[in-house]
Amino acid sequence: MEQLDQIAAIVALTMGVAWASGINLYAAILMLGLLGSTGNMVLPPDLQILMNPLVIFAAGAMYLVEFVADKVPGVDNSWDALHTFIRIPAGAALAAGAVGEVDPAVSLAVAIVGGGLAAGVHATKSGSRVLINASPEPFSNWMASISEDVLVVAGLWTALHHPWVFIVLLIGFILLMIWLLPKIWRGIKWVFRSLGRLFSGGTKRPPSQPELDLPDSSQPVVDLKSDQ
Repeated sequence: MEQLDQIAAIVALTMGVAWASGINLYAAILMLGLLGSTGNMVLPPDLQILMNPLVIFAAGAMYLVEFVADKVPGVDNSWDALHTFIRIPAGAALAAGAVGEVDPAVSLAVAIVGGGLAAGVHATKSGSRVLINASPEPFSNWMASISEDVLVVAGLWTALHHPWVFIVLLIGFILLMIWLLPKIWRGIKWVFRSLGRLFSGGTKRPPSQPELDLPDSSQPVVDLKSDQ
């Protein structure tokens, strides 16, 4: 049973960091670095670099930048698009580092699964934010951003202290994500089609004026006065 609990703890940590990276990479790095440097958790050897003060400072600074950018409609979509190339490989690397010193094949397999999980979570987050930004008011955007930050902290805390609970919740999240992604994709297509109709409607050419029936210059003009 103890060995099973140890395996669950490793799975929860590896998938937890990958899942958190897909939502807010800098919050995940900052939390792990602070927990490790304060002695509240023992990081695997490959993740102990996160305890370096320079890494903690960089993660904290980038978290503050993301905290602001993630709450500005439109800017958050550009930020998410840019971080497609950052969150996914970082999630794979963190998952591989969290598994500890194991066979390279196992580490690679964990990196592949972790990268896939980070990609799915990132797609769900960025896609849902596109739909939220279709609303003109900014409050729903702020609430979504704050909820994501809280979710990262609460999820990692659960993964560290209650691995079995996190694994069950993660399975439920993955099932929900599989159900949501097609709907999010259809919603995004609807948003872009609506924007396309809006812009195409605003640049329509005015209707052509009806042509006047002018006399044919080749026909002789009859002077009625000359007949009187």
